[in-house]
Amino acid sequence: MSIDCLVTPGVRIALMESVQERYAPSNRCFGCGPSNEKGLRIRSMVRGDDLVCEWRPEPHHLAFDGILNGGICGTLLDCHSNWAATIHLMKRTGSDTPPCTVTSDFHVQLKRPTPMDALLHLSAHVVEASDDRAVVEATIEANGKVTATCRGTFVAVKEGHPAYHRW
Repeated sequence: MSIDCLVTPGVRIALMESVQERYAPSNRCFGCGPSNEKGLRIRSMVRGDDLVCEWRPEPHHLAFDGILNGGICGTLLDCHSNWAATIHLMKRTGSDTPPCTVTSDFHVQLKRPTPMDALLHLSAHVVEASDDRAVVEATIEANGKVTATCRGTFVAVKEGHPAYHRW
């Protein structure tokens, strides 16, 4: 499915539907929930074996003049990586719907300040996987430079877990 978007008067382009919009349109997660009006609302897209996203900071996301808050960087990487894991596990099992996954652990390295005035490029890919978990590595890039990285483990949960089908 694609969504029409009016870019300039009289010109429409089709935007691809994000994995969040397709599989969890009612999700209210601060980082990735399409239904959270005050959230970051990342839109992750499948590109080959990677999950990619473009995201632009807003003024209230700053740490100090011109620089994105490190916690926001961590949230972007956590949510984007979690979706990379769940899409990978869904494909691995041949399912039509993704499993509910949660963050087991993740480690963020802030390599350099992330500028507020740049379009941020997120990329995530699975480096290890088993039936119910995936290890993901992800990056944030701004102006052609990696500003933050993440490596995390994301686990599919079953019925009875508090996060099961909470999307």
